[in-house]
Amino acid sequence: MIRYPNSMSELNGFLAPKTPSGKSAIVPNMPWYYSGTLLTVEYLTDPANVRAILPAELELADEEPGAVAIIWADWQSCSEGGAELLDPVRSQYLETFVVVRCKYEGVTYSRCIAIWVTKDFAIARGWFQGYPKKLGSMHVTRVFNHGKATPKLENGAKLGASLSAYDHRLASAIVTLREPSESNGFVNGHKMLHSRWVPSIVPGAGNSLDQLITMGGVDADLGATWVGDAELTLGDSEWDELNSILPVKKVLAGYYRELGVTFNGGNLVADRSNPSV
Repeated sequence: MIRYPNSMSELNGFLAPKTPSGKSAIVPNMPWYYSGTLLTVEYLTDPANVRAILPAELELADEEPGAVAIIWADWQSCSEGGAELLDPVRSQYLETFVVVRCKYEGVTYSRCIAIWVTKDFAIARGWFQGYPKKLGSMHVTRVFNHGKATPKLENGAKLGASLSAYDHRLASAIVTLREPSESNGFVNGHKMLHSRWVPSIVPGAGNSLDQLITMGGVDADLGATWVGDAELTLGDSEWDELNSILPVKKVLAGYYRELGVTFNGGNLVADRSNPSV
């Protein structure tokens, strides 16, 4: 005969699964710390393509409304105390994300419209933040300070990157560095404006969670930043759209940056949630 305790245990965990200790949660409590590198290619597409992937309540940016950034990030991340750093499989991951700009109530924001990552905990954090994360496979040239198997941060240095999902190539890029830069481009330079939504479990009842939120990193620690020329090729598959929704009209520039940043929450902009469904 199974005997059950008389009192219920308190379940803990920032996200599922919850347990009495909370240690099994796929994501720990905020704040979350990030250190890594970004390889960015900015380009122009037809503004109508950007308009087509924005919700109705968002407007195009006033300047360069067709500007897009595709960014390869090589991250090491952890929570308070840094325990993940001692088990690197739990802290290291890569992601490739596509960013456009938009305007809401007169304010210009950045908005991620597609993103692929290599780890489950990165997907969980992203869905919490409104990033539409999916699993993918990406690689990007790393820069080290010593040896011949690395580019140096100097004029003429070349860095490559690729993105695939379900074994289908979706993007390839080559950036040739030219000179140091004060900025890492302009498309991903605003606070993010994202949608958080969860459909009702009742078919056809709409969304139980439906929020527009804004957020950004804090405590930014910026390292070397370089600008240069870029080549970019985009693709599609039966399961992922990229070239078909944001085709390249003109490549603008490529950037490389090392940085550290902290995420510790955001702000609610609009809430159309219906928890009754």
